[in-house]
Amino acid sequence: MIVPVLLFIVGLALLIKGGDWFVDGATGIAERFHVPELLIGATVVSIGTTLPEVMVSANSALSGHGEIAYGNALGSIICNTALIAAITVAVKPGKVDKKALRIPVAFFFAALIIYAIGAYIRGSFERPLGLILLCIFAVYMFILIRQALTEMKLAGSVGAKRGNAGANENIQKDKNSEEKPLWKDIVLLIIGAVFIAEGADLLVDNGTLIAAAMGVPESVIALTFVALGTSLPELVTAITSLAKGHGALSLGNVCGANLFNLVLVSGLSITLSPFGLPSGKTVSLAGSPVNASLVVDMPVCALVMLILTIPAIIGGKLHRWQGITLLSIYAVFCLFQFL
Repeated sequence: MIVPVLLFIVGLALLIKGGDWFVDGATGIAERFHVPELLIGATVVSIGTTLPEVMVSANSALSGHGEIAYGNALGSIICNTALIAAITVAVKPGKVDKKALRIPVAFFFAALIIYAIGAYIRGSFERPLGLILLCIFAVYMFILIRQALTEMKLAGSVGAKRGNAGANENIQKDKNSEEKPLWKDIVLLIIGAVFIAEGADLLVDNGTLIAAAMGVPESVIALTFVALGTSLPELVTAITSLAKGHGALSLGNVCGANLFNLVLVSGLSITLSPFGLPSGKTVSLAGSPVNASLVVDMPVCALVMLILTIPAIIGGKLHRWQGITLLSIYAVFCLFQFL
């Protein structure tokens, strides 16, 4: 038991340092190319922090443990929203770019509907559904990359019209760029992503061993311990972003990571090895047992995203009550899993 605990601590250390470097690299690139933080958070940062979920779910599906792949994806979405984003919102609510938020949120709920078809209608997740989810991921990335290029061109045009003032500003920015070359931001981004992935892997493997030694069921491990372990990169990134004053980056990261959990993590897992709907935990309704995935896990997944995103899209800002509500829901959700 001593070795798993030590490796768990090493993984945590890698995650913390990796998250710090990853945020520095991502924000540096965003500022250099005039890309909005919310956009860079929803693409580059989200992919990097979703790597642990991709590896864990793909390996679980290939090894015949579809319930872990399923629980990891849904559990990570719930954890990202009701714990990670909730902490950020509860500590420091503020304004958000609602226009930039609409695309990942719209794609998320569209993907969730498709995912729900497999769960509620088919009762299983088959390869065509996985391929559809991967296609959604490809379309989403294409749209965001095109949007980023458009905004970069517009930023360049605005800078050109500013005349001497703009020229002086660009000179100052060039000096700043010389102080920190682009390759350093890229290296920070890559090393940070590697540290995050390796750290999360150590945390999940050894955290699962510790949990199993304590007698925790596998279905609960998938939705709680594994989901929390693979979501730690998002948590570290959120806390680091908040501490550095980049709250928009944190929100974009969470929304983007949630979408990737459906279209990339689940899509890849289902395509590699289709699996059935997990039935390890049931809920008694009207005296009859009902699959908990259908009446608890997926509804909670949709509910927490609605609470986080709808007020932000309508009003353009986040409120402290959202964070408190989401944290309460997460506490009840975890309590339910262990009862």
